[in-house]
Amino acid sequence: MSATVLVRCVFCETLNKVRVDRIADGPRCANCKKPILLDRPQKVTDADFDRVTGEAGVPVLVDFWADWCGPCHAMAPVLDAFAASHAGQVLVLKLDTDANPATQRRFNVRGIPTMILFRQGKELSRQTGVADVKVLEDMLRQA
Repeated sequence: MSATVLVRCVFCETLNKVRVDRIADGPRCANCKKPILLDRPQKVTDADFDRVTGEAGVPVLVDFWADWCGPCHAMAPVLDAFAASHAGQVLVLKLDTDANPATQRRFNVRGIPTMILFRQGKELSRQTGVADVKVLEDMLRQA
């Protein structure tokens, strides 16, 4: 059986189950039929965090960030590059800590940006502060 991930459609907000071995086929949202692109970070919220990280068939890297945070903005291109080069191997998520404080508190995130790597909902490693792609790849290799 193939690994799947849950991702939220950026157009209609519907959660979709996507097979990671078929992302080259161009998955589409089950509701609005628009494309789902896994080569970039995906939005996650307090409401769906546990389900998305727990049901993922691949490791999940979550970026805890805020819009007002300069280092978070500096980290964004690194996460974009990492997500693009590892599409299908890891699901990259972004959690806005201002809009989703419950998850931030639960994982004791005190500084942002903080990247936490999960497998089946369990925390494996974390990195606080701006990092390069190599640091993220090292985290993934340890998973």
